[in-house]
Amino acid sequence: QVQLVESGGGLVQPGGSLRLSCAASGIIFIYNLMGWYRQAPGKQRELVATVTSGGSTNYVDSVKGRFTISRDNAKNTVYLQMDSLKPEDTAVYYCNAKRIVLGTPKDDYWGQGTQVTVSS
Repeated sequence: QVQLVESGGGLVQPGGSLRLSCAASGIIFIYNLMGWYRQAPGKQRELVATVTSGGSTNYVDSVKGRFTISRDNAKNTVYLQMDSLKPEDTAVYYCNAKRIVLGTPKDDYWGQGTQVTVSS
């Protein structure tokens, strides 16, 4: 079982930047997908970004061009660089690790969540 420890959340002004980090106790290379999700008040949790073991990335349309997900397999850490932040980015952000075999997740782990607040 892998433990995911998040850091980097906080309060920023619109247009500001934050970098979230997700440090894993295990070897993240074995997980096909690492990702970041977020949940805003009154909303269901949504996928923000994913990165595969090979480094391929995907983003929800609302953050394309502003957020960058990356992984450092040697450090077993996943990052989410968030630039040009908007108030609508305010949410609890969760790190996620999945190991998928033939389309089915065999492992699915979550971090504790870190609060990101964008307000003027």
